[in-house]
Amino acid sequence: MSYEAVVAMLGRRGVKVEDIADIVYRLQLVYHPLLTMQDCVDSVKAVLGKREVQYTLFTGMALDELAERRLLPQPLQAIMEADEPLYGVDETLALGITNVYGMIGLTSFGYLDKEKTGIIAELNDKKDEIHVFLDDLVAGLAAAASARIAHRYEGAKKYPHGS
Repeated sequence: MSYEAVVAMLGRRGVKVEDIADIVYRLQLVYHPLLTMQDCVDSVKAVLGKREVQYTLFTGMALDELAERRLLPQPLQAIMEADEPLYGVDETLALGITNVYGMIGLTSFGYLDKEKTGIIAELNDKKDEIHVFLDDLVAGLAAAASARIAHRYEGAKKYPHGS
């Protein structure tokens, strides 16, 4: 039930699973030359299937929606409207998603947070909606799905074990 609800909520906010998968594809293709877009879609869906990820998304998106309706208390409302650079809670929440798959997720998130590619840039640049949390949450999802692919890659170098 929660998977369908989170996908629907993302859709209402203008984000499709395929948008996130596109970012994952761009991140992982250089390391995984046989990667398909379907692999990326499957990985995003797997990350979205985790309940802790769903709860994080519900929380961040709800805060964005409440800010759009001007229902948050001050000074939080003003901070959200300004997308205050020093706020940092949006990144902190997104890091909870990246941590599901370890350090590679964290480094990918940092890259995406700076580069703002694909749907992340679109969300960040929208002026008629508030996406303080959503752009970072999408970056966190893409980073986690990318890390999941990296961890599962059978072509990774194997190292001999000691005797």
